[in-house]
Amino acid sequence: MDELPIQRRKSEHLRIVAEEDVLHSGGTLLDGVRLLHGALPELNLSEIDLSVRFLGKKLEAPLMITSMTGGAGFAAELNRGLASVAQRLGIAFAVGSQRVLWDHPEALPDFAVRQYIPDGVLLGNIGMAQVATQPLPRLMELATMIQADGLCVHLNPAQELVQPDGDRNFRGVEVPLAALVQMMDSRVIVKETGAGLSPRTIDHLRLCGVRFIDVSGAGGTSWTKVEMHRAEPGPQQLLGQLLSDWGVPTAVSLLAARRIYDKSAPFRLGLIGSGGIANGLDMARAIACGADICGLARPVLLAFMEGGEAAAEAFLRQRIDELRAIMLLCGAPNIQALQQAPRVYTGELRDWLSCVPDPSAG
Repeated sequence: MDELPIQRRKSEHLRIVAEEDVLHSGGTLLDGVRLLHGALPELNLSEIDLSVRFLGKKLEAPLMITSMTGGAGFAAELNRGLASVAQRLGIAFAVGSQRVLWDHPEALPDFAVRQYIPDGVLLGNIGMAQVATQPLPRLMELATMIQADGLCVHLNPAQELVQPDGDRNFRGVEVPLAALVQMMDSRVIVKETGAGLSPRTIDHLRLCGVRFIDVSGAGGTSWTKVEMHRAEPGPQQLLGQLLSDWGVPTAVSLLAARRIYDKSAPFRLGLIGSGGIANGLDMARAIACGADICGLARPVLLAFMEGGEAAAEAFLRQRIDELRAIMLLCGAPNIQALQQAPRVYTGELRDWLSCVPDPSAG
């Protein structure tokens, strides 16, 4: 069967992400987080505990394969393969945008991968424009139809503005978002798509009752760059060039989210650090900034496209092993200890922290 228009767009996204220069040149600023070396750790590497609880389930490592495709012809193979990898590693997996299912329910098998991850955390996905315009039961059905543990709501205004056929009206999201969070018993993960979250945005999410955030900060894949590569020469391509490095770095969004919620929310935020996470050291730094788990997308996609499930699994196992080694060098026997590990903020990150609330103030 020929690809539908939305599937062709998603296939084009995947091709561009794999083949073109789409990385944010400003960096995540995670390199501004310097963890202190512990030469006398008094730990056994094999006994370090990487497990965490997420959405009521145990993950063997603090890691999620984050959303990548929302209906490309490649979606079925990718989703099934990566869900299987997540099951074997005991990590979480999120599918891409399910919007295509409303007009083309025949695409459901591409997303319905619960049989491949029967024990793990599986997440659905939809965009903020649909939250603003669709009935809440219809949104909840997206999670139900794939037996997901929760639903990601992605925020991507910068990408939409560069996309020729993207959304231009971003009004009316917060009220239905708050209602969706309540109706889904807080099993809603609000995420950016590579441009990060400012303190102001994070505070608005807090007021909406959002209990899970994926910062998806600047420093990894720039979706304004992706859309720039898609656009024909003209105004949209020029806008994509201008906004190619737009966003809040991953480290800044993480520190802001943890500080704002710890200071003001009556519950503990479940915080996901993604956006330019490349290795175990990035993961350790993100966790030290407050993340509970980390998310990876593009590097896993590239590994999968290069060598299928085996290559993706090997890539992720290496990252997990790196994290375990760094935890030993920080003297951290578990993730909670790593979140409290001594660290120093340096360089540009320290400058950015002027916009991040000080939890000790007030």
